[in-house]
This record gives sequence, C-alpha cells and structure tokens, in this order.
Amino acid sequence: MMEDEKHMQVVAVAASEKPAPAMPHATTVAEFGVVDAPVCSAPYRSAASHLSACCHGGAKMAFLAYSLGKREINQYFSIKNAKLLSVAAVILLTLFHTVSRYYGGGDTCEWLLSSGRYLGETVWQPYGCMMHKYKNTEAKSCLAEKRVAFVGDSRIQQLFYSYIQIIDPAQRADGRKHENILFEDRSASVNVDFLWYAEVNNSLKERLISWTKDPSIKPDVVIIGAATWSIKLHGGSSEALQQYRANLTAISLPLEQLAEDGEVYWVLQDPVHEEGLSDNRKMITNEQLELYNKVVLSTLNSNKKNSKARVRFLGASRQAAMETITQSADGLHLPESTRNVAAMVLMNAVCNKVLRPIDGSCCQALPAPSLLQKLTACVFLGSALVFLVLHALGHNRSWKSRPTPPNVESGEEKKPATAASPLNHKAPFQALCKMGLIMVYFYLCDRANVFMKEQKFYTHSTFFIPLIYMFVLGIFYSENSKETKLLNREQTDEWKGWMQLVILIYHISGASVFIPVYMHVRVLVAAYLFQTGYGHFSFFWLKGDFGLYRVCQVLFRLNFLVVVLCLVMDRPYQFYYFVPLVTFWFVVIYATMAMWPQILQKKANGSGMWHVGILVKLLGLLLFICFFAYSQGLFENIFSVWPISKLFELNGSIHEWWFRWKLDRFAIIHGMLFAFVYLVLQKCQGLSEEKGEPLFSTRISNILLLISVFSFMTYSFPTHSMFHLFQTYSFPTHSMFHLFQTYSIWASSCKNKTECNELHPYISGLQILAFILIRNIPGYSRSLYSSFFAWFGKISLELFICQYHIWLAADTKGILVLIPGNPSLNIIISTFIFVCVAHEISVITNDLAQVAIPKDGGALLRRLLAAGVFTLGLLLVSRSVEGNQGGGH
Repeated sequence: MMEDEKHMQVVAVAASEKPAPAMPHATTVAEFGVVDAPVCSAPYRSAASHLSACCHGGAKMAFLAYSLGKREINQYFSIKNAKLLSVAAVILLTLFHTVSRYYGGGDTCEWLLSSGRYLGETVWQPYGCMMHKYKNTEAKSCLAEKRVAFVGDSRIQQLFYSYIQIIDPAQRADGRKHENILFEDRSASVNVDFLWYAEVNNSLKERLISWTKDPSIKPDVVIIGAATWSIKLHGGSSEALQQYRANLTAISLPLEQLAEDGEVYWVLQDPVHEEGLSDNRKMITNEQLELYNKVVLSTLNSNKKNSKARVRFLGASRQAAMETITQSADGLHLPESTRNVAAMVLMNAVCNKVLRPIDGSCCQALPAPSLLQKLTACVFLGSALVFLVLHALGHNRSWKSRPTPPNVESGEEKKPATAASPLNHKAPFQALCKMGLIMVYFYLCDRANVFMKEQKFYTHSTFFIPLIYMFVLGIFYSENSKETKLLNREQTDEWKGWMQLVILIYHISGASVFIPVYMHVRVLVAAYLFQTGYGHFSFFWLKGDFGLYRVCQVLFRLNFLVVVLCLVMDRPYQFYYFVPLVTFWFVVIYATMAMWPQILQKKANGSGMWHVGILVKLLGLLLFICFFAYSQGLFENIFSVWPISKLFELNGSIHEWWFRWKLDRFAIIHGMLFAFVYLVLQKCQGLSEEKGEPLFSTRISNILLLISVFSFMTYSFPTHSMFHLFQTYSFPTHSMFHLFQTYSIWASSCKNKTECNELHPYISGLQILAFILIRNIPGYSRSLYSSFFAWFGKISLELFICQYHIWLAADTKGILVLIPGNPSLNIIISTFIFVCVAHEISVITNDLAQVAIPKDGGALLRRLLAAGVFTLGLLLVSRSVEGNQGGGH
C-alpha cells in the first residue's frame, strides 16, 4: 500500500514538472500537477467542451488532492505512531478505571443490585458487569442443601414465584394470598419459602430473632421487603412513616446478625402506576414510596464497625420498573418480565461467587493466579531482567530489517526484498518483554476487575450497518494489483481480511443467534480452511520442501500466541478452536504429501500417471475423513488419550473438538483439489492470466460466471429434499446442476442450527468455488484488490485470537468496556487498541520465530527436544494441579 502511494506521489511530481502548453487566456495549476485544465471562462470553447475540460481538470485535481492527503496522513500517522497512541490510551484508561473503582466504588455486586438498563425490551444489562442467565440445573447446583426465605407482602410473593421458576420452570402462581408458601426440590435439597409479613412490625422482629438463635432453622439467604401496606392502612400519614422507621431500627440488629454468615437482601420499593391503581390504593404514591426507601437506606447498616454484616439493597428492579410499570395489570404489581429481571439479578448475586460462570462477571471476586500463570509471569519477568542487563552492558545493535512473514494460514511464502541482518542477543528478550507487557493488558482486560464488561445484544442494525461501512471503506481503498494470477498473494490477503472483519463484527454484535448470518460465517471459516489446503498443497507440490525447518516455522507461527494465552489466561488449547483446527489439518496435509511416494510437479511433468497418483492420495484422504466422520466413538477414544487429550479437551470433554472437526471436514480437501486442478491447468496453459484478460475463453468464462452468479441467486430443490438426500448418501454424487444451490436462500430457510450444520460440509465448498470464479474470471477484477482488506488479512490470525480477551470480554461472551456510558466511542477506542496489539504480536511472533527455529538441523533438533521436555513438564504440572483440585473437592 505504501509503495503504491509513493508511486502516485512520483507521478504527481513528474506531472508538475511538465511545461505548460502555450494557450491564450488559459491558466494552469502546476502546483497540483494539472497543466492543461483551462479556466472555465475561456471564450473560444464551446459550452460542451468547456464543461468537459472543467470536469476533467477537476477530477484530476480531486485525485491528486486525495493522493497528497493520504501522503500527509501517512506521514504523521504511521503504524508506529498508532501503537504509541494505543500505549498512551491503555495507560490513561487503566489509571482512570483504577481510580474510579477505588474512589467511586468498584463492588460489582453493588452494580448488579443497584443499576442497569434495558437492551431492547427484555434484556437487562447491569452497570459495568455481565449477568448470567441461569438454567434450572445450575440454580439447583448452586442452592443445593440451602434454604432461601422470601419475607414480605404480595410484591415479594410475586418475586418468590419468579425465583422458583428458575429452579423449576413448571412452577406457577396458585392464587394463594396472605399466607405462607413452601417450595422444596428434593432432588437437590433446595428449600425456598415465602413468609407473609405485610408490615415491618413486632411479629416480623420475633421471626428474625428466632432465626438468629436457632441455626437449624436459619435460612442461608433472606430476601425481604415491605411498605405498601403501611402506606395503605395508615393513609400515607407522617406518623406511619415515623413508626416504620422505629420498627426498621428494631429489626436492623437481627438482620445484620443474619448477614454475618448468610446473605440478606432488602428489596427497595418499586414504583407504581398511579393512574392504574384502584381507589383503595390511591394513597400509595411514588412520592410516598420514595420516602420509605430513604428511611430504609438511612436506617439499615447503621453499624459501621461491622462492615461484613451488611444488608444489601436490591434497587435494580426499581430502576427496571420505571420503564415497564405502565404495563402493570393493577398499577401495583410489576409485569412478569420485570419480576423475572429481579429474580435473575438475585440469582446472580447469590450464585455467581459459587459457580463462577464466565459470562457472569457481577459478584465475582478476583480469582487467584494458578501455578502455571505464576510460572509464566516469572518467565516474562526474567526476560525483562535479562534485557535490562544486556541493555546496561551496551548490547544496543538493533535489527535493521525484518523479513516478510510467510502466510502460515494459506501456506504462501514471499522472500524479503532485502536480507535481514541476524538478531542480536538482546532482541529476543526485548520481544519477550513486549509480549509480557501485552499479556499484562490481556490479563487486566479479561481476568482482573479493572475494566468493565457488558453482554452482547443482537439487532440487525448492529450487524449490517458496520458491515456496510466496512465494505465501503474496502472499496474506497481499491488499488491496482502487482500480480494478475488467480488467488495471488494480494488477493488472498484481501480475502482473509474482509472475512476476518466480517467475523469480528459477527462476534461483537452477537449475530450467532440469527441463523442466516451464523451459516454464512460458517462458510467464511470453511474458506479459511480452504485456503489452508490450497496454499500448503501448492507449496509442497511446487517446491517439495518437506524439511523440518519449514514445518517448525509454520507450527510456531500458528501456535505461539495461543500457547502463551493458554498459560496467561489459564485456558485450554482447544478453547482457541481455530488454531488447533488449522494446525491439525496442516499436519494432515504434510503427512499426505510427504508419505511415499512423494509426488511433485517436477515428477508429474515426466509422466501423466503421477497425476493419477496424487488423485489417489486425495481419494485416500477423503476416505480417511469419511471414516472418522461416521465413527464418533473411535474418534473420541483416540483424542481422549493423555497427553493428546490435553490439546483437544474442553471442559473435560472432546465433544467441542469433534463438532469443529466435523463441521468443516471437507474444506481442506476442497482446497487441495482446487489447487491441483488449477496448477495442472496453469502448466498446460489452459488459463489466461494476463492483465485485463478473462481467465478462460470468452464463452467458457461467460458460462462459468453465469453458473457462479446463479448459485447465489436460485436453488434447485427445497431444503427438506436436500436434507433427505444427504441423510441417504455420505456425500452428493448427483448432477452438477443440483450441486449449485443458493446458500443464502437455503440458510434463510433453515429451521435450526443442527439441521444447517449437518448440510454445511457438503455445500460450503460450492459457495467458496463460486466466489473464486466471480472474483477471478474477469481480467479487470483480478487486476484490482483492496489494500484496506489486505492489510487486515496479513494479521488475520492475530485478530481472530486477540479478540477473545481484548475486544470481546469474558472469553468472547461479552464486550469489553473501556469508555463507560458511550458505546460508540468505546467501540472506536477498544478497536483501535485491539488492532495495534494484534499487529505488534504479529511482529513479535515473526521476530521470535527466527530465534526459536534455527536453520541448522542439529540445533533445531536440540531445541525441539528441549521444547518437548518443557511441554511434558507443563502437562505433568497441570495434571498434578488438576488432581489436587479434584482431591480437594
């Protein structure tokens, strides 16, 4: 991109040096390189020619102004300056959030209970943290052997019903009023009781005192609240309010005693819809309710000495009710959706610290670092000390130029234009220091209680509007390609770039809930794997380099970041599923091509039988894939063996790996087969890849383009017929016309993800093939590419992995909040930092790969042995820690 800009600048300067033609009454604008644009008032021009010349000159001026503008922007806003800005932003934001939490209150439980907002109509978003949606099995696990007591009036009774419906969704209000209601789930020994106490009085005080004296009947959790009956029975008098204060003072001590080794939540009074109240409730006004709430807040927790024995206040339902109370049936009781919000808030307050759900960041204490996390921190600190010592000793020679990193996902390589001088002793430790600082940011974002997190909420606009902006930017940065071959480096970078940006928008908008978008993103993941098969097959077929050096280079570049994150973020390898998937398929491709007989293009040129041989290899790979695809038990048994299981298990199960592997199992072989056909046609001169020329003859190009476009526009038979067909046959063998389905229409008509995922492996390759043909058949299309997308494509792997923790949050379940209260600005700032970090990690990985993977065979074997021993040690330590934890439970 920068070279193209320099070329345009040279053209502009050369144009400005051309002499102006002798033309009477004409003015030139030589400083912009426009030398023949006449002033619009030239008298001897006709109106038409005058307008044409003016427009032509204006267009040239606009283009050159745009070029000069880009030059000025790039002069002051380079990637280096962008990274410096991102570092400054991270420091300032970290200080801001740390100070805010220290002085403004950083208790996420208080955030959960006190405030929030609606996302849409029914999804509640607490301030600054994420609320987990509990299932009945989780609720039973959390409340097992516990007793929960709801104490109060009819409003508390409704909250009680919403709460027990989380435990048992079949529960419904039975119409009982003004009496105690008991609920028990014997399977989990969960007891939830509702005790009718309409007023705060001596009777309630005696009940609370009895609980403090007899531990056998004391509830573990108390949810209490009452006020409306006091207002109703006494007409909202000031005397009643003073009596309420006195009675509340009398019960404050037993409530605090219950809170010492239990949990007590006082439910603040929710607003009422005054116009909807019956005549005998007209005295219950929002003004009165606010007075009673103020009394509660000023009376309870008055004992400052015992800070642990605190009664917590539930005010979130009150805030939610302000937006929904007009939907109340009687003006007093909350709508069901609001009651459900309050019940889920309470469940999070009670259970998050017990079950620690990853998407329930409210009410969770900071977890203690694991042993592996501590060891990793020591490694980074040790690297920093070594770097400082070397720096102090004067080892300041720096590396002058870095080679262009190979495209490890697609297997393409490009030699650097200039040779790089070798790294000095200080450089790898400097790279590790940078990586350590970056990992500190990762840890602060997604493991420490420094930055806020919010849950995702999908709307069509949150996905499609950024998508439109993105593609407009991509088109705006279209430039002439240096190569015109099919799937050249610039084009594959562009392809990976726009796919990665779509996936990022998909993740942050929560678009997985919308099946058509979900299925199209599945095609993009398949396209990445298609490029892996295409690129690595092409490399082995053309170069025949099966050496250990290149294999280790590819594996290092693919896995370095993920391995570090596994250690720092305490996550299993399979959690970052895409890297295990690409790594596995790279090993499969390598084994397929390297096994005897090694068939290369040079050998195949001598005899056509070798082409049959490579097809036999691909057929064998296909049979291998089909065998495992229909042998789930064998597949899981193989990958469940230790230590292989450590690479592929997630939450103690191999199921996630099985699902990911099976979903795109044919994408690799599609890419390999396409590469073989393309390279054979290229060798036979069956393609025309010159600039501006169609890929095939005009007739064939038109036919293939028509079929490709048709595959996006129509489909040949309905979804249920397709589903029946693919249930009958292991893979489609019918006519090609039946193969070209409309993925978009089919995805839109899919009933559920399970059905869609069953068909996806068979038809995703057709969508990919159609895209490649549309993108490459026209000569003008091959000669253009988007430098905007290509730039992101070069760091697509880092973008995909980094998003887990520093753009999204809670391991992709939520969104990182750096700028609270301004979602748009937050996305801009967090995206800017995220992209800069991803780019720097790409550079660091490239630097360390040269040190970690030497070209000398003996040195490489020794390092592999050391790495193997180190990895085995980590696995043994991890196994020991897991065993101790299991024994502790």
